Amino acid sequence: MDIGIVGAGAAAVCLLDALSQADSPVGRVTVFDPVARPWRGRPYATDVPAARVNAVPREMSIRHGDPDHFARWLRQSGHLVAPDPWTGTPFVARAVYGDYLADSAAAAIARLRERGWQVALERTVVTAAVLADERVVLRTAKGRHHAADYTVLCVGVGRPHDSYALRGRPGFVADPYPLARSLPAIHPEAHVAVLGSGLTAVDTVLGLTAQGHQGPISLVSRHGVLPAVRQRPVDVELRHFTPERLRAWARRGDPVPLARLVDLMRRELADGGHDEPRLAEEIFDLGRQGPVDRLRRQLTEVDDPDLGLRVLQRAVPETGPDVWPLLSAADRTHILTHHYRALMSLCCPMPPSTAVTLLALADAGQLRVRSGLHGVRQRAGGGFTLATAHEDLSCDTLVNAVSPPAHRIPVQARALVASLVAAGAAAAHPHGGLAVERATSRLTVEGRPSTRLHALGDLAAGSLFFTFGIPSLVDRGADITQAMITHAELADRASPRVLALR
Repeated sequence: MDIGIVGAGAAAVCLLDALSQADSPVGRVTVFDPVARPWRGRPYATDVPAARVNAVPREMSIRHGDPDHFARWLRQSGHLVAPDPWTGTPFVARAVYGDYLADSAAAAIARLRERGWQVALERTVVTAAVLADERVVLRTAKGRHHAADYTVLCVGVGRPHDSYALRGRPGFVADPYPLARSLPAIHPEAHVAVLGSGLTAVDTVLGLTAQGHQGPISLVSRHGVLPAVRQRPVDVELRHFTPERLRAWARRGDPVPLARLVDLMRRELADGGHDEPRLAEEIFDLGRQGPVDRLRRQLTEVDDPDLGLRVLQRAVPETGPDVWPLLSAADRTHILTHHYRALMSLCCPMPPSTAVTLLALADAGQLRVRSGLHGVRQRAGGGFTLATAHEDLSCDTLVNAVSPPAHRIPVQARALVASLVAAGAAAAHPHGGLAVERATSRLTVEGRPSTRLHALGDLAAGSLFFTFGIPSLVDRGADITQAMITHAELADRASPRVLALR
């Protein structure tokens, strides 16, 4: 079994670990990525300590079926992380998590080699791929060709979209990561505007604060929605809204209108005695409070005894990839148009200590959050003017922290994806990325899955909705590993050599 993995970030680490744990025939793995420091990806490169992950260790383990894997690594590697005073749980620096990914990749490769696998890292970009004679032939930027039985696209997320064509302009920071490189050049008294209000924008504020920035900071976006505040972790067991139930619906071909899912969530909340109206208000009435007031209220609810929000935060990541393909196109469009921002805010929350920092800055008048952004222009004398629905805002430095482009295909992967689409081996999904099969993450064309090509991570987001969190990467990585092993075993049994021996 010869496997090609395109990309060497967190998704590739989850896949390598799953392969190293699986009972499979011996084979060869080749990973393609030109980065100098593989396995960390863009979010977990070496950076300032203020940039922290937003999830607890149990939600950051790369080992399928072992949620304590990361916590054990922290103890064994001597990383003593102070717990968040509000929740009692640690939120580690992104760079520390990058070390965990690198160590986990090295350990997985060592296990594979001990079993007889050949593992290689090719520091180059894959620029094209074609299917030929039941294999995937990859072409690299170096002009070489590599034939694999199976190829998994782990190309990661794109960089922030330059919506206003400002790249290269003085005072414009096209990508804040790593913060250690992008922020020190900013004058400590400059007015900094940050495009976006999600986790990347919040990281930017934390980085500026950590380096002693004294000037005003403005988070400016179209909707002005900040990540929610993470509540104290509580074990929540799903009784109705479970992946098993949804997968059973998929196997039976049951129609799943959005109303049926809403009723199922109502049963989940009712059986647990949770407050459905409160949760509904969080989802459906996102604009009822200003962003700072919402942040302040949610900080007071860190120890909320009602577990409704925690139920949602577990259900969406766990079941999103299973339920999303079952919905009609109209229902998917409705969710993306009306509820996507609320769901992402609630299900990708910030640590409470981060919220405390933001509130202190806001109360001191240093931080503002503005919505209604509809234009940016460079000023003749330097700096930028941001046009919002309420006012024009001037700044000295503009940091681009918006989400990647909607099509979710990073720049470095566009040539490869275009070649697959042109060859009829892949199809674009109307909601972004490539069309994939729910159970195996195989690329599909007109509903027909390829047994040789898989996508893991953001590239599958249009098909599976929630694909970027580590738990999702772990689950999908295990699914892909099993799909490759099962197909290889079936192909081997059907080979002329084996048939001749029967």
